[in-house]
Amino acid sequence: MIRILQVWIRGLSHYGRGYARANQLGLRLLGVVYFAAFASYAVQADGLVGERGILPFAAWLGAIRPRVEEIGFHQVPTILWLAPSDAALRICLWTGMALAVMLASGFLPLIAAAGLWVLYLSATTVGQIFWNYQWDNLLLEAGFLAIFAAPWRVRMRWLAPDEPPRIIVLLFHWLMFRLMFLSGYVKWASGDEAWRNLTALTYHYWTQPLPLPTAWYVHQLPIWFHKLSCALVFVVELVCPFLIWFGDRARMVAAISFIALMALIAATGNYTFFNLLAAVLSLWLIRDQIGAALLSRVPGRFGRWLARAFRREAPSPEWRPLRVARHAAAAVAAAFVLVTSGVLFVVAVGGGADWPRWIESLVRFTAPFRSVNNYGLFAVMTKTRPEIILEGTWDGQLWIPYEFRWKPGEPDMRPRLAAPHQPRLDWQMWFAALGKLEGNRWLINLMIRLLENEPDVLRLLAFNPFEQRPPVAIRAVRYEYRFATPAERSQGKVWWMRKYKDLYCPPIQIHP
Repeated sequence: MIRILQVWIRGLSHYGRGYARANQLGLRLLGVVYFAAFASYAVQADGLVGERGILPFAAWLGAIRPRVEEIGFHQVPTILWLAPSDAALRICLWTGMALAVMLASGFLPLIAAAGLWVLYLSATTVGQIFWNYQWDNLLLEAGFLAIFAAPWRVRMRWLAPDEPPRIIVLLFHWLMFRLMFLSGYVKWASGDEAWRNLTALTYHYWTQPLPLPTAWYVHQLPIWFHKLSCALVFVVELVCPFLIWFGDRARMVAAISFIALMALIAATGNYTFFNLLAAVLSLWLIRDQIGAALLSRVPGRFGRWLARAFRREAPSPEWRPLRVARHAAAAVAAAFVLVTSGVLFVVAVGGGADWPRWIESLVRFTAPFRSVNNYGLFAVMTKTRPEIILEGTWDGQLWIPYEFRWKPGEPDMRPRLAAPHQPRLDWQMWFAALGKLEGNRWLINLMIRLLENEPDVLRLLAFNPFEQRPPVAIRAVRYEYRFATPAERSQGKVWWMRKYKDLYCPPIQIHP
């Protein structure tokens, strides 16, 4: 034990040094993630939050403006207050894609990182329920840290990367610790028997929002495989995060474990840009010296190419006042993040405390900016798969279903790859099916838009069965789905089996 403490204390003396390559590679790949996020938003914006969309954001901002003026515009942080229109939102999204390319190419990294954070915060705020996912928060938190990790230069030089402030490296490590540990903690702390007895993954592959075709095949594997996989998930999420604090080699093991878990999750399900983002954040755990030693062991021509690509030159020295200002800004940001994230973490693990009033005020003030968060997916495993099918009619007798692009519909519909794109409507339909209509009033707006044959909304679906003329009524029917067994699949060439559950929403019509 004493030896371990000695190694740990010795490691603290050079903590955060030697992450120049990891920082530059992480920033560039973060630009790639940002591009995927903005591009995915752009192709859905009109149908979801546009003027003729399901939840028009301009009308929403107009409705809440009087109240926001009283409590402060920071409670709904978006630059679109200045011009609440579809055109302004498109400019925001396209500018975000341009800045993402700049960050990925290493041009004006500080301006690009700051602009991306402001624009994505603005866009997700007006996205309302459709852009309120944990990976949106994770991207905002990572993007906020990237502002202080970005070098204050015109461009990042690939062969001469700049060292990030050591305190920012610590914050990236702390972010990965919270992300992974809390993901495992909420599973165990929920008391869900499926997690406690290691059977959760016998449900996961077919109940997850948008499975891939590979999920069907993995689901057929024996139960011992699923229990072993579940146990390994707990090891990666509850044990490996602590390796982050025990030196470079232990940190490398943690990074490899996290990246491997993200790759396995991405192999069977569509989780948007989340898996890519978590893998990118893991790069900040790999010290340059350790990473170089690992790459040097790659044999053959590819190994020689890696050695050339990752050789390192000394960067040109920073102007001293600029360096001081950069590190001072990082220290201020670190103090803010460590205080707020520490409070949230203690609360998440069940710790109660009477915090000083200024700390409580700080946490409340920063919450709308979604840049210091808690995490934890699938705390309770879903054990059934209800699906909402929207049906329209011309005569009240024959009901014709609308087909979505990605979520299950007809039993023979093959699961499809969507990631890193997130079809937000398909995802939201999954959540709506688990609840009741009263908690998902946006679904009524969707049905009204379909009754109007609104083109922007119809483009979110696979096709319009009422292209000739709009239906006179639409209803929502709920079915219970499950994966077909191998025998059922061989007989009917189907991926899913379903049975009627209930009428989720009775027929509605615009002109009775």
